[in-house]
Amino acid sequence: MDNLIDDVEFCRALADVTRQKILRLLLNEEKTVTEVVKSFNLSQPTVSHHLDILNRSGLLSNRREGKQIFYRTNQDIVVSCCGKLMAKFNCE
Repeated sequence: MDNLIDDVEFCRALADVTRQKILRLLLNEEKTVTEVVKSFNLSQPTVSHHLDILNRSGLLSNRREGKQIFYRTNQDIVVSCCGKLMAKFNCE
């Protein structure tokens, strides 16, 4: 089974600058929603909405610890999707 997301879904998920910043923030360490909210001048529901989009698209991984959910950028999927997208535009 292919774990990669569809090219268009990948581009839609990355089309928002806030989601790009969230992916960058979560690249090297995992954070809870509360910690992500503290890094942005956005409400918790707005951050949760962006995290949901990124999570549903497979660009985030998460783990639950009690009531807290910790998010981290799913680097393997991001790299694979970028490579797949670049291959579509390879003009040799």
